[in-house]
Amino acid sequence: MNTTQMKQHLLAGGLDKTLTHIYGAEAVAMQKTRYAEAIDAFAALYGADREIGLFSVAGRSELSGNHTDHNRGCVVAASIDLDIIAVASARADSTVRIKSEGFPEDTVDFDTYTTPVTEKYGSSESIIAGMCAGFRKDGYAVGGFDAYTTSNVLKGSGLSSSAAFEDMVGNILNHLYNEGRVDNVEIAKLAQYAENEFFGKPCGLMDQVACAVGGIVAIDFADPTRPVIEKVDFDLSAKGYNLCIVNTGGNHADLTDDYAAVPAEMKAVAAHFGKTVLREVNETELLAAIPTLRETVGDRAILRALHFFGENKRVAEQKAALKSGDLNAFFAQVLTSGRSSFCYLQNVYTTKNLSEQGLSLALCLAEEYLSDKNAAWRVHGGGFAGTVQAYVPTAEVEGFRALMDSVFGEGKCIVLRIRPEGAVRID
Repeated sequence: MNTTQMKQHLLAGGLDKTLTHIYGAEAVAMQKTRYAEAIDAFAALYGADREIGLFSVAGRSELSGNHTDHNRGCVVAASIDLDIIAVASARADSTVRIKSEGFPEDTVDFDTYTTPVTEKYGSSESIIAGMCAGFRKDGYAVGGFDAYTTSNVLKGSGLSSSAAFEDMVGNILNHLYNEGRVDNVEIAKLAQYAENEFFGKPCGLMDQVACAVGGIVAIDFADPTRPVIEKVDFDLSAKGYNLCIVNTGGNHADLTDDYAAVPAEMKAVAAHFGKTVLREVNETELLAAIPTLRETVGDRAILRALHFFGENKRVAEQKAALKSGDLNAFFAQVLTSGRSSFCYLQNVYTTKNLSEQGLSLALCLAEEYLSDKNAAWRVHGGGFAGTVQAYVPTAEVEGFRALMDSVFGEGKCIVLRIRPEGAVRID
C-alpha cells in the first residue's frame, strides 16, 4: 500500500487486531492517530506515492540484573508499551535516509560508510552504518530505504531509546530485504555490534535483546553468541501493581566514561585471574585475592565485582519468584539489588557533578512514600543520571506520581505496561 491506502486501511480498523495485541485495547485509538500522523509526515517528506511498511520496536525496562550483561551475567528484562515507530519505504540505491521527529535527517551511504569512523562516534549515522555493515557481515541482504520515525521512549530515560533505534534499523532491513527471516535475537546482536564498533560505546547485550524479543525474558549471557532466553509468564497488573519509572531529568553529558568504567573495572578484576569477564571467575578465589587486588585494581573495582556476583544470584532468585508468583520474594530482592547498586556498584550519581543527585533524591522519596506499602524501588538501567524504578500498588499510583511529578516535573513519573512483542512489522 502507498501512504494514502495505508492510512485509510489503518483508520478503517484494518490493523486494530495487531494494535490491540501490542498496546492493549484502551490504547488503540491513540495509536491509530499516532501512526496516521507518522504516515502523513513520511508522505510530506518522501512522497505520498511510496509503498510503505509500518514498524514498531519496544523500549525496555530492566527488572533484575543491574550491570551484569557486559560480563556475561544474567538479567530479567521486559519490553514496555513505550516504543519507537517507523514508516519506511525501500529505495533502489545504497542510501538510507531516516528523519526522526525532532532531529535532523540522517543520510548514510552504506556502500561508502563501511568501517567505523572515529569522528562519527556517538552519532545516529554511525548506528545506521553499523547495522548495515553488521547485516552484510553476517550474510544478510541490505538495501536503501527512507524512514520517518517518532518515539515516546525518551532519550536518557533509562528505557533504552538508543537500543530501540538500533533494533529499528535492523527491523526495517529485516522486513524490507530479508522477508522477516532474521531472528530478533540476531538483530539484537547486530545492534550491539553497531553500538560497540561504530558508535564507540562498549555496551552489553541486554538492552537490545529486551527491546527486540518482547514480554518478560530471563537472559543468560554465559555464551554471548548464543544467549539463553527464557520467557517468563507473569502479569504484574493482575497482582495489583504498576511498574513506575521516574525520570529525574539528570544531565547525561560526559557520562560515557562513567558507564564505560563499570565493565572495564569488572574486567580488570577478571584479568587478574587470566579471564576476560567475571562470569569466568570463581567467587571464592576472588575473595581470597582481595588484598592483592586492592593494590592492582583498587577498592571500587573489587566492590563492583562483588556486586556482579551478588546480582547474578539475585537474578536467579527473582526469576524463580516471578515464575512461582511470589511477589514478596521478588520485592525483597529488588530492594537488595538497589542497595547493592548504590553501595557497591556505585552507579547512582557521578563524581563529576556531586551537586546533582536526582537519582539519590528519587530513591529517598520512594522509600519515604512506599516503605509501609509492600512495594519496592531501585536505580534503573545504566544509572548515574536518568531513572529509578518502583513497583507501586495500583491504589497508590496517583499519590506516588503526584509526589514525583511535584519534585521532578509534570509527566516525569511514567506508568508502564509490559507488552508481548518487541520488534515487529505492524502491517
